[in-house]
Amino acid sequence: MGKAMKQIQKMQADMKKMQAELEFKRISATAGGGMVEAVVDGNRRITEIKIKPEVVDPDDIETLQDLLQAAVNEAMRKAEEYVAEEMQKITGGLQLPPGLF
Repeated sequence: MGKAMKQIQKMQADMKKMQAELEFKRISATAGGGMVEAVVDGNRRITEIKIKPEVVDPDDIETLQDLLQAAVNEAMRKAEEYVAEEMQKITGGLQLPPGLF
């Protein structure tokens, strides 16, 4: 029982460390062949959006909107994937109930 408690305490400490580091992790995705780039942090907050001037066409706002949406969605997907991979490393694949840590 003591060994299990130590493992749980280590997982808790590792998770706290990971959560603190997520704020500084940057994950990016592009759309339109790099015309639009969205950058999010590990907490899935948008930190930056870059738009190449040549994609800005006042007569075709819909394309720009579509590119922004695609880039942001892909960056968010990558961030979720990154967090899941990091959690897998910490828990060793152990399925923990949500909100346990």
